[in-house]
Amino acid sequence: MSERILEALMQLFALVAKVDGVNDNGRSVVENFLKQQLNAELVNKYLDVFENYLEKHQKISKRKEGKERKRTSVNSVKVLRICTQINEELQQKQKIVVLIRLLEFTFSANYSEQEIEFVTTVAETFNISGNEFRESMAFVVSNDNKIPDNDNFLIIHKGDEAYYDKAKEIKNPLLEGAVKILRLEESGNYIAKYCGEEAIYINGQVIENNRVYFLAHGSSIRNKKLNPIYFSDISSKYRTLEETQRIDFIVDQLEYKFPAGNTGLHKLNLADNSGNLIGIMGASGAGKSTLLSLLNGTLTPTSGSVKINNIDIHHQKERLEGVIGHISQDDLLIEDLTVFENLYYNTKLCYDGLQKKIIVKKAIEMLKSLGLYEIKDLKVGSPLNKKISGGQRKRLNIALELIREPQVLFVDEPTSGLSSRDSENIMDLLKELALKGKLVFVVIHQPSSDIFKMFDNLLILDTGGFPIYYGNPVESVIYFKKATNHVTANESECHHCGNVNPEQIFNIIETKVVDEYGNITEQRRIPPKTWNEIYKKEIDNEEINVKSIEMPKGNYKIPKKSSQFKVFFIRDVLSKIANTQYMLINFLEGPFLAFILSYLVKFYSTESGPDATYLFRYNENITAYLFMSVVVALFMGLTVSAEEIISDRKILKRETFLNLS
Repeated sequence: MSERILEALMQLFALVAKVDGVNDNGRSVVENFLKQQLNAELVNKYLDVFENYLEKHQKISKRKEGKERKRTSVNSVKVLRICTQINEELQQKQKIVVLIRLLEFTFSANYSEQEIEFVTTVAETFNISGNEFRESMAFVVSNDNKIPDNDNFLIIHKGDEAYYDKAKEIKNPLLEGAVKILRLEESGNYIAKYCGEEAIYINGQVIENNRVYFLAHGSSIRNKKLNPIYFSDISSKYRTLEETQRIDFIVDQLEYKFPAGNTGLHKLNLADNSGNLIGIMGASGAGKSTLLSLLNGTLTPTSGSVKINNIDIHHQKERLEGVIGHISQDDLLIEDLTVFENLYYNTKLCYDGLQKKIIVKKAIEMLKSLGLYEIKDLKVGSPLNKKISGGQRKRLNIALELIREPQVLFVDEPTSGLSSRDSENIMDLLKELALKGKLVFVVIHQPSSDIFKMFDNLLILDTGGFPIYYGNPVESVIYFKKATNHVTANESECHHCGNVNPEQIFNIIETKVVDEYGNITEQRRIPPKTWNEIYKKEIDNEEINVKSIEMPKGNYKIPKKSSQFKVFFIRDVLSKIANTQYMLINFLEGPFLAFILSYLVKFYSTESGPDATYLFRYNENITAYLFMSVVVALFMGLTVSAEEIISDRKILKRETFLNLS
């Protein structure tokens, strides 16, 4: 936030404050709000700003005592002006944070109608809907162990006191009191409050009774009696998928050996379902790409199986057509076509029999949803000759798969080569897909703390293809610390900033032995096989049971070979016409070589004199000319074909994965 916005917010808090002053609880609300935004030094600075505005506001209020209506009107205008100023800079999620803190501030002691009127003005100016405002106010005000019977509310409690028809419940017989959660659907925020006497921790920090806290991706709620309750457990309760739309992904005793005999993946058991974002991490050579190829059906395992809703993906592929999507790390775009043309012709290859206007509509809607509509007419260009940014290229690659509407999506290194901002945007997109009911697997290397927390589950492979962890990503830090008897084994993230350092995990896994001279050796303290044995003992679940669920039906239908040929032909012709260099070389190369060839084998008659004539049938070089013409034609054909094969081999590989001709 800018300095101007923070000062405006302090003035807003002061305007909403009571005329007779602010109690300690109210001040702590302002202080906690500032601590979420600033460091300790700046917190004190802006608390002083708040106190100055508060003192100034109270002096004016006392001078105008007896003129309540006029004072209220003036303050309402000030509130409106400040909110309009704030509106220009804050995102909707940040506006919700401001509103919740204002509500807490207002209800921290006795409140008046004037203060409620001010907060209502703030909500209206921030374009927060009436329902969301009323639900937020009810949540802040409540201080008992009950919640409204509403779809957006969730309660974690013993479950022996109240039962709800619409509100969600997570029952835990050991919990004293209740943790209440409200989902603010329009802004995507989740807020939590604990009503009880026990020490409850959110992200490792003790929370105060009846104080509102925001839950972000990767958050966890725990205490000494409770098993951790993760953000993914909470968000999954709000999903409204029908049972027939559910995807159960089961990996049973999966193992793979390369043709040479060395093991690429040791036995792996895994179970997950739709609505989750799964991260796959590991050092170089750990077998991440091999695992991804096994899970998406490209490689056939040596033993074990991979099933989607009890359908084997390696032996019953025809029943899973269109269900699995794969986004390669490689760029699969046709460089000489526009953004729209790339997606349009890809869509035509996914839906047989759809009218052109419907295909165009689908492509346009997809481009709009991924923020690519404004650049739809730009040529894609090559990675070296960029016409669009790296983040836009990655989103377009994702669009090529999403247009098919796969239920299970595999993504290989989606953030490689991107800036931190573009990386977070891509991962936000994948997380949004998971929240809409997709099951997304992502191979990722060196994620930031925010990206790391987005994953619902994390699979870690060690060198040699040994699985060594599967579970909540934030919990993985504690798991490896406890395995090595670390001093701070119960700490998973920084107490001050809440960040998690994923590199810390690999530092523990790959800790080297120190010799008697204090030098670090190449030998690891805990080898991969030992980590795998710990994993089998602590985490691995070999007994995986799943009931048979009907496979969701999509609209994906491969066109006939004749239709495919037509699309391929039009697409390739357009891409060649758009490539000026290609057109010039191919149109000029032939005549140029023909001219040189004809000049070299030119026939000179032995006759002399003015009556000497050239006769084709007497040309002794015709045979040599024809032979050399065939050689030149073959040379041109081979060079053009080689260029096509090399440039399009990755696209051909993807189209083979889609069972296209």
